[in-house]
Parts: sequence; C-alpha cells; structure tokens
Amino acid sequence: MKHKFLYQMLLLFIVSASFLCCSKSAEEEPYLTVSVQSVSFMPDGGISEPITIAANSKWTITNSASSWLQLSKSSGIQGTEKTAFTASVNNSGFSRSAVLTVTADNGQARLITITQTANLYPSYNTSPKAPDAAGMSSTASVLAAKMTLGINIGNTMEALGGETAWGNEKITEDYIKFLKNSGFTAVRIPCSWVNGYLSDASKMKIDQAWLSRVKDVVQYCVNNDMYVILNIHWDGGWLDENITQAKKEVTNAKQKALWEQIATTMRDFDEHLIFAGSNEPPADDVQEMEILNSYHETFIKAVRETGGKNSYRTLVVQGPSTNAGLSYELMNKIPYDPVPNRLMVEVHEYTPSQFCFLDEDVSWGKMVFYWGSGNHSTLEPDRNPTYGEEDAILESFRKLKDKFVSKGIPVVLGEYAAMRRTVNGKHQPKDVELHNKSVDYWTTFVTRQCKINGVVPFYWEVGNVIDRKNNSIRDQAMVTALKEGIK
Repeated sequence: MKHKFLYQMLLLFIVSASFLCCSKSAEEEPYLTVSVQSVSFMPDGGISEPITIAANSKWTITNSASSWLQLSKSSGIQGTEKTAFTASVNNSGFSRSAVLTVTADNGQARLITITQTANLYPSYNTSPKAPDAAGMSSTASVLAAKMTLGINIGNTMEALGGETAWGNEKITEDYIKFLKNSGFTAVRIPCSWVNGYLSDASKMKIDQAWLSRVKDVVQYCVNNDMYVILNIHWDGGWLDENITQAKKEVTNAKQKALWEQIATTMRDFDEHLIFAGSNEPPADDVQEMEILNSYHETFIKAVRETGGKNSYRTLVVQGPSTNAGLSYELMNKIPYDPVPNRLMVEVHEYTPSQFCFLDEDVSWGKMVFYWGSGNHSTLEPDRNPTYGEEDAILESFRKLKDKFVSKGIPVVLGEYAAMRRTVNGKHQPKDVELHNKSVDYWTTFVTRQCKINGVVPFYWEVGNVIDRKNNSIRDQAMVTALKEGIK
C-alpha cells in the first residue's frame, strides 16, 4: 500500500512538472525579427544581400511585386532562416516600389520596403562580348609604373563648340609623335560628350561622328606606344553640379548611357587605353561622397558589362573635388569593381591657387608671383605666398601615399600646373627672373614628389608650352622642369 502511494505521488509530480513546463512555453513572448527594413535596386536589377528572418512560429512573406521581384524563400518555420530578393531590369522609365509583409503565426508582422530606380535611357550595351584578356595583363600598379610622365591635351576635345573652339589646332598623329619624342609617355584627353555632341539628347545618344573622331585620336596614341587616359570632363556640369540625392537617379542614368557607348566604341584597344569616369566632381561630406561613389560604380559597371578587353581595363575614379585632403578624409570606401587590382584614384594639384592660376586680384585673394624656399621677393613682398608652399605639397603627397599608394591603389595626378605670367598673364611680375624661377621650381618640386611617392604626373597643357600647329616647344624651361622632376 505504501509503495502504491509513493508511485501515485511520483506520477502526480511528473504530470505537474509537465504542466508547468508547457505553461511556461505557452507564456513565451512571440517574436519576429527581419534584418532589413528596406532594399534598393539599381535599374538593371540583380540579387540582394541575404536577409535574415527569425521567429518562434511559422512565417510567410506576401509579395505584392511578383511581376518584377522574386523571393528565394517566401515562408519558413520556427527558428532563423535566410531569404534573398531578385529584381528584374526596370526599363519602364519610372522608379517603382513595393511593400512586402512578413507575417508570423504568432501574430507578429514586419514590413520591408523595396525600391528600384529606372533606366531613363535606352541600353547601349547591345552587343556585349566575352571577356578578352589579350593585351590586358598589366594590373593598375604595373601600368602606373609604365606611365612615367604624362601630359594633358587640354582645351581641345573638351572645348564647347568643337575641337578648335578654344583656339587650339585639331589633334594630329604627328603631334602625338612629337609629344612622344619630347619625353612624354602618356597623354590625358579631357573630353566632352554631351555639350554639342549628342545626336539625340532625349536618349543621351552620342553623335557617331564624334565617337569616331575620339577613337581616331586614341588610335594615334596607341599607334605610338603612348598610354592614354580618356575621360568625361566637366561637360557643362551635368555630373559635377548634380551630386545630390534629388539628381542621383537621372545622373546615374546619364553616366550609364554615355559610358556604354564610349566603352563599346573603344572596346578593342589594349591596356594602353584607360578610362576615367569624370573630372573634378565635388563632394564635401559623407553623404555627397556616397552619391559620388554611386556615379563611380555606375561607370565601372557600365564599362565592365560591355565585355571584351573592357572586362580587364584599368579604370580611374576621382577623389572628391580631386583634392588630396578631401580624398584622404572622405574616400574611405573604394568603389566596387568585380575585377581586382584594376582601379586608380585621381587627384589634381593647384596649390596655392593664387600662384597656380589666378590672373587677377579677387575678393578672396591676391595673385601670387613667387613661390618656394629662397624665392620670396623683396621687390614686391605682397606677391609672396602666405600658405601652400613646400610643406603643404609634402603633406598632400603624404596623405596620398598613406591612403592609397601604400595599399596598392595607384594615384594619378591628372592635372597640375603653375601659370607663367611672363607669357600670357594679364599682369607682369616686377621681378621676372625670380617669378620664372618660382614657376620652374614649383613644377619640378611637384613632379618630383610624384616620382618619390608613386603618383603618375599629367601636366596640364593648353597650348602655352607646346606649339601644336608647328609641333615645336614654346616653353623649353617648363619641359626641362618637368623632366628634372622625374630624374
């Protein structure tokens, strides 16, 4: 009888414990977590990063955009699972969005907002080629080492109104040969594509004759074993003046349309041709830098997807305002490129601006005629610099080396020059000899810092140093100063 009583008491304890356990489980707080609240897609669509969903019951996703959005997993059981979203290409001309609802059996619900911008212009990547690595073996760092001294063909292909609109001759192959024989190994071609060069502005369609002309100039360079950087220059400011959230979509659409056409036309050139996505795009804070990075990534993606040699071509992206200090501060994320080791960063150097290019006194500063240690004037001390001498140049190059070059990312000094006012300035220095010495010293000093720090120099030339009509040197002292810098 005693044993029977003990057995009944044990059975009662087990049943009670089981009931308490079940009651505790029944009282567990319902939960449903989703790792993102929003997902955005570019016009060409693609697949999202994995999305984590956790719940203590079954769950389902109601997809209200099934015509253009697919889910890798639309339901799950208790626990943690992952899904991903795939958007199709949006050629509608309008942005689209949808709100997906994640609903759990435990009564919880969460919302995910999906947005996708649209292709505002036709796709010009109509004949992509399979990747072609022939003649494309050099990484960006190897190419940078080959381009010892570069020069700009400025105020020419970017001139509004035509190649000769700003007073320079049309580029000839003899001119390119003269540059090569004068000691330059690379050229940078600033180029406009929108202002005056569109056959259909509503479709961002580049005039075929202009594409052919630019291709001819690139061919002159490649024929003579010259490396060439081809960019989209200021071009009326359609990109530079629209680094805003409100203009992000349409500017990316223009960038895509233009580079698909440029890249397709130039696709068969070997590694001697390098593309640069813009010129001097301004960005002053983290938000603007994020928008600028989107323009860079649109450029990279458009070029890569045309295939052929473009699958491996070295590309150049610009630091914010092409300023070394801003690039050091804000360029903490290099734009994504699916091809490793094929990107360069570009900056420009015109420090101090009053010495380099100011041709009249203005409210924010007076012209400076003298520069550098030992070159200050006692004849007109008010024309000496108050900032931006050797220490500032050295600091800029320190930042470039620390931020990029030391990490295997080559830097291009796409523009640098100091105006020799004895040639074309509105105002003449009183001490001409000291002024010329200052200009030559600045030129050699900056060029030498390029060589020391692994930066590729491209001197800004607009016809004042080289006579393009007669293929002769107008300013031998300037050419000598450049060559001294790379010794």
